[in-house]
Amino acid sequence: MFEITAVESFSPSTFLWEINAPEIARAARPGQFVIVHCDETSERIPLTIADFDAVKGTITIVIQAAGKGTLEMMAYKAGDRISAVAGPLGEPSEIENFGTVVLVGGGLGAAPVYPILRALKLKGCHTISIIGFRTKSLVFWEGRFRRYSDESIIVTDDGSYGEKGLVTQPLKDIIMERQINRVIAIGPLVMMRSCAEVTRPFGVRTIVSVNPIMVDGTGMCGSCRVSLGDEVKFACIDGPDMDGHLVNFDELIIRQKRFVKYEKQSLALYEKKCPK
Repeated sequence: MFEITAVESFSPSTFLWEINAPEIARAARPGQFVIVHCDETSERIPLTIADFDAVKGTITIVIQAAGKGTLEMMAYKAGDRISAVAGPLGEPSEIENFGTVVLVGGGLGAAPVYPILRALKLKGCHTISIIGFRTKSLVFWEGRFRRYSDESIIVTDDGSYGEKGLVTQPLKDIIMERQINRVIAIGPLVMMRSCAEVTRPFGVRTIVSVNPIMVDGTGMCGSCRVSLGDEVKFACIDGPDMDGHLVNFDELIIRQKRFVKYEKQSLALYEKKCPK
């Protein structure tokens, strides 16, 4: 059993768990993920590690309640215990002094960007962070990002905080103005695809963290396969970081929808059983 040591709400649908998991915390590296299994009847949910503290023995995950499984997770409080946390899984992000790096986080994607940003800054990179949200009330971890960013930009779709617009506009402006050595983008598939298309004409290496539907997380089921150029990769063991200029986003977006019918049915049954 794993104890939830802290819970923090960012919005009505977005929240943070800090979990006591000493072995995972000691082994975790930026870019990796865990699979959370709350109890014997719950789904196995893959979530990127948003932070880890080897001294405290804790890992942090940020969750958006969108389906039955994540809605169930909202009911847990600090001090509650869950059945299992498997990890760290996946390949760690590449951390070197690349020079000037732009890190782009879209919505919930800002959370997994944070440990990568911190590691790159500590490695000596000049770090520029761009984090985007739909509106001001959804902004989180601004202070954390500013601490490890030489330059920090916040954008909101509605202009209620920071700059108005999408993350791709400041990304394009920055790339047109100066030499950028690497871009790392994490967020919705459409956002990551857009970032990759912005950087493609400039030849800037762009890394994205793909998030296909995942079942076992160890490379056996093949559910998380991704077309990368003329190769097929598995996000759970070959990723989640991949070259954004090679990922077939069109195919990936279609594959992400293959269980939508069943997800809606499951959510409807849950809401009928547990009305708000």
